Amino acid sequence: MSQPVPDREQVFSARLHRANANYEPEEYRKRVLWMAVRPLLRLVPRFFYRFRNGVLRLFGARIGKEVRIYPDVDIFFPWNLEIGDEVTIGPGVILYSLGKIVIGDGTMISYKAHFCAGTHDYSKRNLPLLKPEIRLGQGLWVCTEAFVGPGVRIGDFSIIGARSVVLKSFPDFSIVGGNPARRIKDRPRPDDGEDPQP
Repeated sequence: MSQPVPDREQVFSARLHRANANYEPEEYRKRVLWMAVRPLLRLVPRFFYRFRNGVLRLFGARIGKEVRIYPDVDIFFPWNLEIGDEVTIGPGVILYSLGKIVIGDGTMISYKAHFCAGTHDYSKRNLPLLKPEIRLGQGLWVCTEAFVGPGVRIGDFSIIGARSVVLKSFPDFSIVGGNPARRIKDRPRPDDGEDPQP
């Protein structure tokens, strides 16, 4: 015998959802100002990395030394960003930083990768917003169009393959890929001799 179909209001209420207090009043004020600045920042030429980083710092981002963020990187809330030294964030990357996104030193993030530090509690009728932190270790390579979901932690020196959908955490030296992403193998330690001369 089939189960009765529940009334929509028993599962989800748009009225309750819209009444959620997802943000503090101060955050709304910052959002309005950031919405005005965000499109202008895209007009700053690519190689003006220091200027772009300076503007992001004014909005509360913690950014290390020698960080390269491309002009069309889409940053939702800069005050929830923490970026280490010598990080590169390539064209079209989305940093949906409803919650905190931490990126370790020396990490490279390729074209159109997407980081989503926000979700909803589907066990409640009002779908309240959740903001689980994303934390990337140092020396990662996140390949083209990879998706990293809320609450994910990736260990140091790992590689996330192109178009992977990463919904769980992985330890140091992992090479992961697929949808959903799984650990394929360990990343080998490099044995290419001395570092190239500057």
